[in-house]
Amino acid sequence: MTTRKILGRGSGDSGQRISRRPARLRIILALTAAAAAAAVLAACSSGGSSGGSSGGSSGSSSPVAAASSTLKTAKIGGATVLTNGKGFTLYSFAPDTPTSSKCYGSCAVYWPPVTGTTAAGQGLPGKVTTITRTDGSHQLTYNGHPLYTYIGDSAPGQARGNNLNLNGGLWHEVPASR
Repeated sequence: MTTRKILGRGSGDSGQRISRRPARLRIILALTAAAAAAAVLAACSSGGSSGGSSGGSSGSSSPVAAASSTLKTAKIGGATVLTNGKGFTLYSFAPDTPTSSKCYGSCAVYWPPVTGTTAAGQGLPGKVTTITRTDGSHQLTYNGHPLYTYIGDSAPGQARGNNLNLNGGLWHEVPASR
């Protein structure tokens, strides 16, 4: 094994030790990045099932709509708004059009689209239809507004996503009278 001397650093194997530092630093940074990525994946996947059946599971509530959901209304903060069958507030995204969603990728992680088929609850004043997303799934719309839940709402009756300007546009709870 050969050793390298660095001028002005004295004698011994300090040159060898210094030359290994960048490699060790890269390894430490790679391990740190891997641990951070694992933590993010665990946090994103711990909210419940992704689109399975909505019945039979006990545990924490999730705002993600099941493949077949009932839309209803609830009074939240003094306003009558649209909710999913679990009572989570539904939101619209300002950049969307009546025929297309503009929320994909990381946006859809924070604002899960309400997908599947629906049965509108009694007394729901608006028109419920679907649009086809780029992955082929069907997203529910209410009076021409594609519907989403918000992962920041941890319990029914919350509207933490209302009036947020995130992911390229403004988010609003969907009033039932729209």
